[in-house]
Amino acid sequence: MLQNFVKRAGLIGMVGPALIVLILAMMVLPLPPILLDILFTFNIAVSIMVLLVSMNTNKALDFAIFPTVLLITTLLRLSLNVASTRIVLLEGHTGPDAAGKVIESFGNFLVGGNYTVGIVVFAILVVINFVVITKGAGRIAEVGARFTLDAMPGKQMAIDADLNAGLIGEDVARKRRAEIAQEADFYGAMDGASKFVRGDAVAGIIILFINIIGGLIIGVLQHGLDIAVAAKTYTLLTIGDGLVAQIPALVISTAAGLVVSRVASDENIGQQLIRQLFKQPQIIILTAIIIGSMGLIPSMPHFAFLSLAGAMGALAYYLLQKNEQEAAAQAQAEATEIPVIPESNEARWEDVEQVDVLGLEVGYRLISLVDKAQDGDLLRRIKGIRKKFTQDIGFLPPAVHIRDNLDLRPNGYRITLKGVEVGSGEAFPNMLLAINPGSVTGELPGMQTRDPAFGLPAVWIDSAMRDQAQAMGYTVVDPGTVVATHLSHLLSTRAAELLGRQEVQQLLDHIAKVSPKLVEDLVPKTLPLGVVQKVLQNLLDEGMHIRDMRTIVETLAENAPRTQDPYQLTSLVRVALGPAIVQQFYPSTQELQVIGMDKELEYILIQAMQSSQNGIGIEPGLADTVLRETRAAAETQEQLGLPAVMLVPAQLRDLLARFLKRAVPNIRVISHDEVPDFKTIRVTAMVGGRA
Repeated sequence: MLQNFVKRAGLIGMVGPALIVLILAMMVLPLPPILLDILFTFNIAVSIMVLLVSMNTNKALDFAIFPTVLLITTLLRLSLNVASTRIVLLEGHTGPDAAGKVIESFGNFLVGGNYTVGIVVFAILVVINFVVITKGAGRIAEVGARFTLDAMPGKQMAIDADLNAGLIGEDVARKRRAEIAQEADFYGAMDGASKFVRGDAVAGIIILFINIIGGLIIGVLQHGLDIAVAAKTYTLLTIGDGLVAQIPALVISTAAGLVVSRVASDENIGQQLIRQLFKQPQIIILTAIIIGSMGLIPSMPHFAFLSLAGAMGALAYYLLQKNEQEAAAQAQAEATEIPVIPESNEARWEDVEQVDVLGLEVGYRLISLVDKAQDGDLLRRIKGIRKKFTQDIGFLPPAVHIRDNLDLRPNGYRITLKGVEVGSGEAFPNMLLAINPGSVTGELPGMQTRDPAFGLPAVWIDSAMRDQAQAMGYTVVDPGTVVATHLSHLLSTRAAELLGRQEVQQLLDHIAKVSPKLVEDLVPKTLPLGVVQKVLQNLLDEGMHIRDMRTIVETLAENAPRTQDPYQLTSLVRVALGPAIVQQFYPSTQELQVIGMDKELEYILIQAMQSSQNGIGIEPGLADTVLRETRAAAETQEQLGLPAVMLVPAQLRDLLARFLKRAVPNIRVISHDEVPDFKTIRVTAMVGGRA
């Protein structure tokens, strides 16, 4: 009940602020000696706990809160120093236990009641903490932060490469990036937190002198103590106060050094120490011989040296016996095994390598385009291309696997689809491609070429000529944009080939999250997955998107009981998607200016289709006439600035679309059934007659 109340009230989040407020309050409010004893003991316990936690972590980020803990413990020690100083100066004349039993014990027992020894011990602890441990840990943290920041681009590029290669998912990549950023923040925070410990050591020295001088003045002038008595009393109290604060500070500083100086591994410090330091018994034997030889020197402490040498020799003997037993057991196990042909010589199914669905291979001079450390942003562009393709087309394309290929020209690249080259080109780093859109006012000096994506005339120019080229009407792009645009164009034109059964299943699973019954009734109850895939590929093959999957699935589910022919189903789906098809070609007009077909030619083609056994036979002379006049009509439309769209009867649409696809690739064929009733039609060009 109490735990649930604390969670609901949000009291857990108040623990940190409350702790800070209490620590600061100790600097202002007077504390009784018994409470000081408890707080000093708590400070020692916290320092020991921090040291043990730091020794049992496997990597620095396992104790990422350590810089904050370092600040809080430093603030706690300073607050206790202020509180104890108040009591020492106010009540020190009453005796050595005026500031509590803890300070008295540290002032008498640890230094034997000799304040001169206490001052020396305190000074040594401060030097060890300030000069050795804190300074070294701060330097390690500073160098670690610098190296971590320098390595961040390379690490992030490796993560992006694994993500684009499909080796990891978005969640894993996001987690790795967060760890890299957190590691840099940690070492930077440790570099700053070490300054607190250094300041704490300086403050301890100043507080020591203030307490001694102030105690002498107060004891002699206000309380009438003898100078020797006052010096001994206040100095022992001050030394006890300083030691009870500096010992936990030394422990915390040691923990800081352990955290920043260790190398991340799957073992904690104790496991690494035993495994690595005592791994080689020969080293221990050599050390034992040296220590034993030193023990034989006259006037040396023979017992200490010889006993330690004997103990190390016994340890080395034990390790040698253990290693021999392990080697014998391993040899026996290997002898009992049935000899087999080494795996490296035996063919396995793992040796079968699948070709990448999408691949981008670059020459060695283009590696900088995909290397973030060299300011290459092609990886980011490719991720943007895949996201835009997903939003525009309606499914997630496969990841693009990027690799270098020494067989290519140094500045060459090629794009592969299922291992087959579908596009190639050249890009020149530190140069720009000036593309001629057809309305430039002059020529530029440079390397003449063509835009690899659309085949427009272009020229590679020096980067300094950007403004001049833009002023002359050229479209100027960098090498990364050239490759990315080429890839984007190929993805759009070959979307049907990218839609495999795996992508179709993932697409249906995605729709099932919103409309589970709709997908369940279609696949596999009504239609096989392969038929659905073919219908979607037919739509993509004619330049359509498949974002409206709800309409597509509903149409397939409605008509699947009557036919399972993918081409007939595609025609029915196109009719259902008619408004979207028309809007794709005529986005903001009520009147559709299309290419028409002569009625007599339509009749002849319908008769030829019906008389053919496979439904696609056209007499060669007639086919040549249709191709020639369609090409001329498409050119006329483009000259008028209109889309090359041909409007034909529904029974001819599939035939003409497949027939004209290769010969006139820029033509789009729609049927009368696909045109919405609220649209008007005007024929601006005619095939087989006059408009």
